[in-house]
Amino acid sequence: MDNKQLYYVPNGTYWPIIGSVGVSTLFIGLANQMHGVEWGMTVMLLGLAILIFMLFGWLGQVVNESVSGLYNDKVDASFRLGMAWFIFSEVMFFVAFFIALFYARNLSVPWLGGEGNNFFTPELWNGFSATWQQIAFNTPSTTLQNGTEISVPVKLVNTWGLPALNTALLLLSGVTLTIAHHALRAGKRNNLIFWLIATIFLGVLFLGFQVAEYGHAYADGLKLTSGIYGSTFYMLTGFHGFHVTVGALMLTVILYRVQKGHFSKDNHFAFEGVAWYWHFVDVVWLGLFFFVYWL
Repeated sequence: MDNKQLYYVPNGTYWPIIGSVGVSTLFIGLANQMHGVEWGMTVMLLGLAILIFMLFGWLGQVVNESVSGLYNDKVDASFRLGMAWFIFSEVMFFVAFFIALFYARNLSVPWLGGEGNNFFTPELWNGFSATWQQIAFNTPSTTLQNGTEISVPVKLVNTWGLPALNTALLLLSGVTLTIAHHALRAGKRNNLIFWLIATIFLGVLFLGFQVAEYGHAYADGLKLTSGIYGSTFYMLTGFHGFHVTVGALMLTVILYRVQKGHFSKDNHFAFEGVAWYWHFVDVVWLGLFFFVYWL
């Protein structure tokens, strides 16, 4: 194949159709499960199984095409562009939640206090004051005039406890992954495997500490029902934990492919794509640590 002239165009495939069926089934089941429908969980698990089957089948086909030498520089460039747009979409996903937290903290709180001639709900409950500390986490459980009960925590998560430790772990995992990348480019296979395993271990350790942090936060009263801070806290940190889980699984697949000898020092985009994703996860956590835990 002429690497400069030809572009590999794969044959038609049924995997996108299977993926669409899996995603649709998953969300139909999830929606009905959330509404208490009896068969919702069964349909949701069926959709998840179809989705996993699609991922293994489709990605396995791509790997086989890659190791068969069907891809050239143009295909490699398209993969890189696709991965870059995917990560950009993930960045925008987290930016939306960061903006929601900023809006609640810096705009909504003053408005609730009457700023800007806003006299709607000047007092939400007895002793209400328009401060982020009281609205977010310093007021004990109370009942509003319409009968709705709200629960806000008495204590906030200690910034310099588990969150700071997890920050150090993720930053260190970025370093170990970079060392692994240099080992791959230098052709040092044993070093590559060692530092990949170290990166996966740090990611799993991060997830373990996050579970422990959730246990402490819940015991201290920080729940999804704990006002705007509780909901944004669990949405941001929970989705980030999901991304760390996905990243750790991706790194595990890359480790398996390294052991199978799929990569060379000049041809290893799959490794680089996963590394981009992992570094994205690291950067997002730095934003979380600053905006959610520190400020």
